[in-house]
Parts: sequence; C-alpha cells; structure tokens
Amino acid sequence: MSSNTLLRSVRALLRCTSRSPASPVGSPARRFLRATPVRLYYNRTGAGAADTGGSVPVLTVDLRSDTVTKPGPAMRRAMAEAEVGDDVFGEDPTVNELQKMATDIFGMEAALFMPSGTMSNLISVMVHCRERGDEMILGDLSHLHIYEQGGSAQLAGVHSTTVTTLPNGTFDLDQLDSKIRHGYPDAHYPRSRLVCVENTHNILGGRVVPLPFLQELRSLADQYGLALHMDGARLMNAAAALGVHPSVILKHCHSVSVCLSKGLGAPVGTMLAGSKDFIQRAVRARKALGGGMRQSGILAAAGKIALSDMPGRLDEDHRNARSFAEALTQCDPPLYQVDLAAMETNIVRFGLHDPGPSPTEFCELMGTVSEAEVDALGQGVSVLMFPHVGGTVRAVWHLGISEEDTQLAIKKAQFVAHQRSLTSGRGR
Repeated sequence: MSSNTLLRSVRALLRCTSRSPASPVGSPARRFLRATPVRLYYNRTGAGAADTGGSVPVLTVDLRSDTVTKPGPAMRRAMAEAEVGDDVFGEDPTVNELQKMATDIFGMEAALFMPSGTMSNLISVMVHCRERGDEMILGDLSHLHIYEQGGSAQLAGVHSTTVTTLPNGTFDLDQLDSKIRHGYPDAHYPRSRLVCVENTHNILGGRVVPLPFLQELRSLADQYGLALHMDGARLMNAAAALGVHPSVILKHCHSVSVCLSKGLGAPVGTMLAGSKDFIQRAVRARKALGGGMRQSGILAAAGKIALSDMPGRLDEDHRNARSFAEALTQCDPPLYQVDLAAMETNIVRFGLHDPGPSPTEFCELMGTVSEAEVDALGQGVSVLMFPHVGGTVRAVWHLGISEEDTQLAIKKAQFVAHQRSLTSGRGR
C-alpha cells in the first residue's frame, strides 16, 4: 500500500468518525465503524488460546507497541538502590541527575521529568500558549491532535488548527504560512503562538522528519515569532535512523518531549526539555495537573539507564522491523501490502490484499494458535499486533523482540497467508 493511499484512507476514516452521528444506521460509514473501532490500536485485541493439549509450548511475540517493554535486571537493581528525596522540593538527587543528563543529550538549557508523554505535550502547549484562546498549528495526523483527547482545548483552552500531513511526516510550509493569524489583536481571531511537529511520526509508521524541513520550519516560526515544539516520543529512533546526535535534530526546536518508556525500555516517564524559563513555567503547570512526584528517583533511576544504555541498541529494532517487512513482500501467496520506502525505524505498517481478512480478523489469526499450525511448524506462535488506521495493521519492534522472535513472526505470517490461500481455494 502506497503512502498516499494510506493517507487518503486515514483521512477518510477521520471524516467518517466526525460525521458518524449523522450517518444512517445502515450506512457504509456506520458499518465500517462497527467493524473498526474508533479507538483503533488502543482497542485491545485478545489473542486466542491454543488448544494443543498442553504438549506443545506456545511462544508469544508481542508486537503491539514498544510500550510493552519490561525493565531488565540492571534497571530493576538501579531502581531498588536509587537515592531519593522529595522531588517537589527539588531534592531528589536521582531525578536531578536524570534531568541534567537529558539537558546535555538534547542540547537544551533545562529538562523536567514528567509522568507521561501526554502530560508533557499538554504542558508544552500550556507554557507556549500563555493565554486561553491562543492557537497552535499542527499536522492533521499528529498524535497530539488525534490521540490525546483534545487536552489542549479541554484543559488549556488552546485552539488548534491543522495542516495536511504529508507522507514523510512533514507538511507544506506554504500551507502552514497561510494558517498563521496576522490580525492580532483583532477581537475576531485567536492568536497564533505555536507550531508542533512529530518525530518519528506514529500514524505514518515511524517516518523520520528530514533535517532540512526542520530547519525551514524553524526559520518560518522565527519569522512570525512562533514557538516550535517537537513531540519526540520516539526522537531517539529518529536520531538512530539519521545517524546523528539528538541535539542535531533539536537545535531547530524550542522544546521537546521524549518518551523513556517506549523503545528506551523504562517503565514510566517522559523528559520535557527547553529553555530555563520554559522549564520553570512547566514545573508550575506540572504541579497544577497533579504531576508533581515525591520520591520519584526510583523511577528516574530507570530513566537514567534508558537514556545512557538503550539508544545504542535501537538500530537492532530497526533491522528486525525491516527484515519482517521485507519478508512480507516476498510472501507466497501474496497477502501483504508493504511500502518499503516508508520503512525507516521500528514500526511496520502494512495492508492486506483483497479478498482477504480484515485487519481485525488478521490480528486474531496471528494471535491464535491452531493444531494445523503446530502440525505444520512444529510449534505454536502467538504474534500480537493491532489493527490500525486506514485498514492497515501495525507491528512495533522493541528491546523485548529478538532476531529469533522476528523469524518466528515471519513464519507465522507466512503460515497465515498459506492457510488463507487454502481457504480461498476451497471457497472457489
């Protein structure tokens, strides 16, 4: 499936969800929404249990998200031994060390330990847009716009306007320029304050935003006095893919939010970074939102290992993800649609040829172990994935998935395709 086709499918889905209350009960939109929950990959798909009589072990390969990682022995030990204090008083030494580490890695003046990426992004909007009724501009397929409950409007009183997200995660700068308000203090309009960019781009399958685009985007933001915030939940994947230090990417941004609990493997936390003034204001906003934590050095200790030890292994996730994607394109009979040109990091997005299973049915097939599979492969493998937007399936690689696990997932995908061809043949 091409990137342009995917984008058209995603936007069609979003239009369906926005119009669904007015759609007739029996309309195609309603039927589609019943089959594909609006929650998309946040709607849990249960894996079927294997009925093998207990004689054959079932191996599980969990590709639902890189948030499913669990801290290893070294990280758990660091957490158990962490020196702690009251972080609301600024007295937790481990939190302070983590914040200093993030400041140095990101090339920013200051950093703040946050409970979650959603809170971190929301606080960034609150700090940059200082008055209720201010406006931010962001991509129509961005995580902040789609998956964070409209918190910027709900809690911060900040209006959003969107630009069209392009297949590589960027947007047209002329279109962005046209969305910037120039009439302030005209009483009719909000005031443009902020531009947000996502890197890597989640919905587009982990696309890395090109550095030249970021440079041009920052130049445009500076021209109109706008702040530029990066939702860098997977920033370290972007840096690994580009082969550059994270600060090379972030020198174009006023602030960034970087998740510790995705590919970096920490159990909790996100780092928010920016200028000293920005972080001072963020501390106040965090407190107001209930995000002030006390002896949080126990969590920060895991974050230190995440930032120091885990970025160097992200290339492994990228290699394994590409191996899986390439194997799908070579599958015989052909069932899978994969745009290898869009494969840049640890997320694989793929479609399914018609006639074939729906994404939900496919995920159930991948998660269920049958006797036929055990007979054919000599073992049972439950591969967990999520149906995603635009009639696609999403699989995400992380530190819990080895090269051997990837090969197991490939075998399972090949088995499902083969079984599907047998079923289709009998149907004819």
